[in-house]
Amino acid sequence: MSYEERLGELLAEKGLRVAVAESCTGGLIASRVTDVAGASRYFDAGFVTYSNRAKEVLLSVPPEMLEAHGAVSHEVAERMAHGVRNATGADIGLAVTGIAGPGGGTAEKPVGTVYLGLSDGKGLFARKYRFHGNRQEIKRQSADAALRFAVEYLEGRVP
Repeated sequence: MSYEERLGELLAEKGLRVAVAESCTGGLIASRVTDVAGASRYFDAGFVTYSNRAKEVLLSVPPEMLEAHGAVSHEVAERMAHGVRNATGADIGLAVTGIAGPGGGTAEKPVGTVYLGLSDGKGLFARKYRFHGNRQEIKRQSADAALRFAVEYLEGRVP
């Protein structure tokens, strides 16, 4: 069973809805979730907030946070997850922000650095990853990790 199928199964069983905020994956997570028949029972919305301005306007990420930590950070991933949950009224907000490459990396945040965020209204959770490969491979690995993160959360394995 794929991560997106398992996620849908768990959300449907629990009567929960999810919304996603994506940056480096460009809508891949929402696409994969909605590839599963019946996703309208548990999928609310997907925002592709690629620019900092979109993160500010659509997800209420404070510009000061973006300035202090950068768009690719633990803090911004959590805030994106919180923002998408609040904007849509979903039970769970799932977010991803990272550097898919091939450019844009730094010594501190090399290409492949990805942060995931999850908000459930009671808490915020984040994870950091470092993926390798070309742009498409990093996007795929990021989407896999985000879907797995949400599945683990719903199975009670986070934190």
